Amino acid sequence: MEVRGQGMSMVELLAVPMEMPAETNIIVGQSHFIKTVEDIYEAIVTTAPQARFGLAFNESSGACLIRSEGNDQALRETAIRNAQAMAAGHAFVLMLQNAYPINVLNAIRNVPEVCSIFCATANPVEVVVAKSEQGQGILGVIDGSSPKGVEGDDDVVWRHDLLRTIGYKR
Repeated sequence: MEVRGQGMSMVELLAVPMEMPAETNIIVGQSHFIKTVEDIYEAIVTTAPQARFGLAFNESSGACLIRSEGNDQALRETAIRNAQAMAAGHAFVLMLQNAYPINVLNAIRNVPEVCSIFCATANPVEVVVAKSEQGQGILGVIDGSSPKGVEGDDDVVWRHDLLRTIGYKR
């Protein structure tokens, strides 16, 4: 879809699918400074030291490089490929294993450079990107599938049991 207003440049909307290895969560966010990769790295290793992860950050000024960190080379390479695919400035992609996003989200939100988080999920993800003459930016994400109904009593019991089974409720 392309949209153009009077006196404005054309904008193209893209839905960019993210690569999701098995048993991996993804966090997509926006940040504003080159030291994002170092600070998110530190936030993860101090909050969830058992986590395996790869992180990529799209620098949007100066050299405009994809900066990366992580403690798992395969996840780092996946994060880089996802960052390249969306090509959105000041965006980061974190691929995470051996931890859930809930384990690290508060630490990531508290990184001073982080402006927003678009998603934290193990679902298939498409990043909705606007592309103009200047570059590309994230508008939002499509996280998983649309609802298929409303939970019933059995579904509530299943949800409660799941949260207790994985240790998030007592």
